Amino acid sequence: TFRETFAEHNTADDMEAYIRESLSLERIRAELSDPANAFLLTFQEGSTVPCGYAKLRTGTNEPCVSGPDPVELERLYVSQKVLGQGVGAQLMQACLEKARADGFATLWLGVWEHNSRAQAFYHRWGFRRVGEHVFQLGSDPQTDLILERPVTERFTK
Repeated sequence: TFRETFAEHNTADDMEAYIRESLSLERIRAELSDPANAFLLTFQEGSTVPCGYAKLRTGTNEPCVSGPDPVELERLYVSQKVLGQGVGAQLMQACLEKARADGFATLWLGVWEHNSRAQAFYHRWGFRRVGEHVFQLGSDPQTDLILERPVTERFTK
């Protein structure tokens, strides 16, 4: 899903460098075994292959995140084949419920400044911009906007 989302807008070298470093099988295995991470998967009916996933990560924060008891929504990706079918909304609702159940009060994330579709989705869910940071994609330092929202507010889209 990372390739589907960003390959068109980045060089092949930068994409491959990022995937080798951050999305390798070894890295994913380590993330799955780390108790600071929670992965949520969604499937289309009758399929055993996920069509989307989200990753919540505890113990991280950006200085601009001002809400209490924060948890990071580090990843939320949906396969291109199911975009517009409510899969992202189901994942977001599940993330908010998990964060709330685990005692967090603020959900925050970084979104690429050129990913207008994702930004619109997050704004519909009540996220507001609080800052930015650098996201290193291979040799390309990119700007991510930092967004946050309270987990207790009920937004359903």
